[in-house]
Amino acid sequence: MRKTLPIATIALALVATTGVSYAGAPKSSLQWAPCPGAAALQCSTLEVPLDYRRPDGQQIDIAVSRLSSAKPEKRRGVLLLNQGGPGLGGLTFADAFVKAGLPQQVRDSYDLIGFDPRGVGGSTPLTCDLTPAQLSPSVNPPNPSKLSDVLAAAKTARTVAQQCADSKTGSLLPYITTANTARDMDRIRTALGAPKISYYGVSYGTYLGAVYATLFPERSDRIVLDSNLGPEGYDVNALRSQAQGFQLRFPDFAKVAAADPAKYGLGATPAAVTAKYFQLAERLDKKPVGEYDGTTFRAITSAFLRSDPLLPELAALWHQLDTGQAPARTAQAAADNFQASYYGVICGDSSWPRSVRTYQLNVAIDRIRYPLYGAFAANIRACAYWPAPIEPKVRITDRGPSNVLMIHNLRDPATPLPLAARLRAAFGQRARLVTVDQGGHGAYVFAANKCGNATVTDFLVNGRRPATDKFCPA
Repeated sequence: MRKTLPIATIALALVATTGVSYAGAPKSSLQWAPCPGAAALQCSTLEVPLDYRRPDGQQIDIAVSRLSSAKPEKRRGVLLLNQGGPGLGGLTFADAFVKAGLPQQVRDSYDLIGFDPRGVGGSTPLTCDLTPAQLSPSVNPPNPSKLSDVLAAAKTARTVAQQCADSKTGSLLPYITTANTARDMDRIRTALGAPKISYYGVSYGTYLGAVYATLFPERSDRIVLDSNLGPEGYDVNALRSQAQGFQLRFPDFAKVAAADPAKYGLGATPAAVTAKYFQLAERLDKKPVGEYDGTTFRAITSAFLRSDPLLPELAALWHQLDTGQAPARTAQAAADNFQASYYGVICGDSSWPRSVRTYQLNVAIDRIRYPLYGAFAANIRACAYWPAPIEPKVRITDRGPSNVLMIHNLRDPATPLPLAARLRAAFGQRARLVTVDQGGHGAYVFAANKCGNATVTDFLVNGRRPATDKFCPA
């Protein structure tokens, strides 16, 4: 049973923890209007510098949304949100977050602030003029089984990089970086009239949050990082790590499929389901079923592994493919703006290997090391032909207030746990890490672990953070 603390003690604890505690709405310089298609949200647009080294130069737009606290007397600040990507919009994420089950305490405590990062959606958008064929999961890039496949992927990667550079937004590309997006976040903070901002970011959004907390430590309030990248962000090694994540997560799916062999026909044991995976992938490599070739099959399986509720749907899809039926659900190609923004960030943040031989070696290693996902994540991307980053990467360190709470699933297929461990080490005593014994990508709200959810909620609402790193059992 939790003891009740005197109100004065709680107030002092909040100020000591965060340096800010206030109710009511600060004065905002943003002009708010209803968001199209999202009645609960208000939207606005903020101008920011394209290049922060030249703040009076070219300006671009950042689209911002707000879901105001319904209880101003309980409101303590603003909570910026980022759902990851990179390349994903964020204007409606607050609405989705609430509908997914964000606790009312958090909803009351903050105005929820979403935004489309620079280059994305309602903000000044990027394009690479990519064709539908270039956006297909099957060719972007294909799963290589031999060295010549890497050479073929290199030609595609070079073409895509050139298209991005030659597009009407090519001049913006060097500035679509995580560091600049973090600077945009601080401009949003200023426009909101907030002395500090709290933050929730998932997946790539964890790196964005880590960069913000590093560049603006005294302006960061309560920072929650969910399903974490490493301190280097989304670089070549982070991408390759998805093969490890697939390998660690797959047994969860195999148990679900094996639990009902009569329904799914994939085998009565996890080992049999695993064998079926290899059989299906090889068969689809040779003879696709509808839109599903072997590469698309692997990619869709990887995507469905990110969520426990999708595992039965994945088993049903496998059953259709195994019986030669073209599934009703089609493989969705990425939009041009998403892909352009994705490349803008991952290629603009980091220097990627230039040598095709390096990727051929990585492919050969990962095909053996991680046979389930194969070498899909090790193959060459457009980043190999991208200009060098315009500024050094932000180095995540332990300098700053102890106001970061990290949460991570034990079997995350997209950002495996070793990445989180390395970010935790970089933050030192600034952070605490909560590890949750569950699979999937996204540990707070979108997953069901009561211990993990309660720990994050308590931090956001009350400022209480575990004294040490914490493990939440299943």
